[in-house]
Amino acid sequence: MLPEPKHQDGLMSLDDAAGYGTAAMGLFTLPGQRRAPPPIAGNPEPVAAQLAGMDALLDPTGALYWPAYKTLIVSDLHLETGSSYARTGQMLPPYDTGVTLSRLADAVERFAPDRIVSLGDSFHDPYGFERLCEADGGLLGQLMDGVEWVWIAGNHDHESAQALGGVATEVFSLGGVSFRHIPTDGALDQPEVAGHLHPAARLVIRGKPLKRRCFVGCAMRLIMPAFGCLTRGLPLSDPAFSALWPVPPAPRAHLISRDRVYSV
Repeated sequence: MLPEPKHQDGLMSLDDAAGYGTAAMGLFTLPGQRRAPPPIAGNPEPVAAQLAGMDALLDPTGALYWPAYKTLIVSDLHLETGSSYARTGQMLPPYDTGVTLSRLADAVERFAPDRIVSLGDSFHDPYGFERLCEADGGLLGQLMDGVEWVWIAGNHDHESAQALGGVATEVFSLGGVSFRHIPTDGALDQPEVAGHLHPAARLVIRGKPLKRRCFVGCAMRLIMPAFGCLTRGLPLSDPAFSALWPVPPAPRAHLISRDRVYSV
């Protein structure tokens, strides 16, 4: 299994109360929104990394920007998670879509991409796009306006997002890199970027256990973090990751904090 990152006290300033994830639901009260989701605190600091054949910028939102192709990449938005659970009687605040899209809007404003690639599970179920409220649908439309938008089919949403426009596909290739939802088993013929696994690293800072979303990858393969604000993370120690990197060297983890990414 892949080891979890280890850190000495004081090397990182990681705040688990980042105003995102389930903590972001505190911004809301039924029947509606109490105040706008906050932007990332301070000045966000993307970190440069060479991963899966790309000279990329890893953003604290959980997005990746590839400057050479002016392309922004996100994975596992899982829009309409709250409303999906509500359909089965599990009542969560149905405002996660607004939080997730607001965070995506932060990244779009920062990088001004020509293309956005969503690596599957863009909605939590195949009918999520039908439940978009007017405000969230309008924001998504603004984000899609003027850019090439690529929807990659996931195991949750299948190809439902194609109803919103843009390009819908199982696999997308750009600059010799393959983009898909579920990572390919075994050795790769070309660099690959995938999602699906929702990587997260567990670490201890000043005696306090933390779990952080992360990018994890190497020169040939990258697994993107889940972007959706209600989406859980899978620890790097899970066999699903070691199966992708069965022999050394182990991949590098890039942990997401409040306003920057830490490469370890």
